[in-house]
Amino acid sequence: MSSLSVSIIIPCYNEERTIRPLLEALASQSYPLSNMEIIIADGMSTDRTRERIAGFARDRSEPAVRVVDNPARSIPSALNRAVEAAGGEYVIRLDAHSVPAPDYVERCVAALAAGAGENVGGVWEIAPGAETWAARSIAAASAHPFGAGDAHYRHTTRARYVDTVPFGAFRRELFAEVGRFDETLLSNEDYEFNARIRRSGGRIWLDPDIRSTYFARPTFGALARQYWRYGTWKAAMLKRYPETLRWRQLIPPLFVAGLLGSGLLGIFWPPLRWLFGLALALYAGALLAAGLATATRRRDPALLLGVPAALTTMHFCWGGAVLWNLPGRS
Repeated sequence: MSSLSVSIIIPCYNEERTIRPLLEALASQSYPLSNMEIIIADGMSTDRTRERIAGFARDRSEPAVRVVDNPARSIPSALNRAVEAAGGEYVIRLDAHSVPAPDYVERCVAALAAGAGENVGGVWEIAPGAETWAARSIAAASAHPFGAGDAHYRHTTRARYVDTVPFGAFRRELFAEVGRFDETLLSNEDYEFNARIRRSGGRIWLDPDIRSTYFARPTFGALARQYWRYGTWKAAMLKRYPETLRWRQLIPPLFVAGLLGSGLLGIFWPPLRWLFGLALALYAGALLAAGLATATRRRDPALLLGVPAALTTMHFCWGGAVLWNLPGRS
C-alpha cells in the first residue's frame, strides 16, 4: 500500500505531563513519519505544555508538529480548529492523555483504505492517571463491565460495526459530507458526530487490533467532575437524537431516580423503606463483588474498596447529571 498523508489532530489543555509521551509514541509509529503531521489545538495552556511540544519539535524533525490556538477551550472547538489546519488525506483524532500502539496509524489507514467504515477506531487499554491507589482503582473501574457496560471499545476482542469508537479516523472529505464537530456540545461530541455519520448511511468500524492506552482520571474528584460533565451533555445529546438511547444508558439514571424516590416516599409509606434498603443492599453486594474479583485478579488489595468507590462515583454522577439536565436545555 502506498503511503498517504495523515493528519493527527489532538485537543489539548494543560497536559505538560502527558503530551511528550504521546508525541514520542507518534514518532515511533510504523507508518512513514514523512507522510504524517501532528496538529495540536491548544486551549491556551497555562502550564509547560507548549514548552514540552517545542522541545519535542527541536529534538525530532519528523513528524512535523504544529500548534494552533483554541481560545474557546472546548474539545469540539479544538477538533474543528485542528481540522481546519490539517492537510492530510486522512484525519486521525487522538487525545492528549493517550498513547497509541506503534502500528496505530498504519492500521487506521489500512482499514479506511480497505473501506471498512467511514470512521474506524480501536480498543482502549485504560491505565492509571497517577501512581496512587485511587488512580489504580479508577482505571480498573473504568475497564470493568459494571462501569463500561456494553461499550465494546473497552473490552471487545472481535471486529464489528458499532455506534461509536474512541478518537476515530476518517477520510478528510467526510467532514464536507456530514459537517464538523458540534461546538454547542462541550462533551459527547464524538458520539454526536458518529450519530450524523450513521444517519447519512455511514458505518463505524471497531477493530480490536487498533489499540491505544488511555490514562484515566487520577482522583475521585476529577472522576466525579468528568462523569457529571458526561451525563450533562449526554442528556443534551439524547434530546437531539433520542433514537441513540441504549439500554445500558438507562440503568444509572433509573437507579438514581429509584433510590431517591423510594428513599423520600419511604418517609410516608413504610413498605418503600424495605424496597430502598433492598436496593441498597443488592447494589452494595454487586460493588463489593466487583471489588473483590478485581483485587484478586490484579493482586492489589487496595482495589477491594477502591473499585466500588470509583464505580459508585461514576454511576451516581453520570446518572444524576442525566436526570438533572434531561428536562432542561436542548
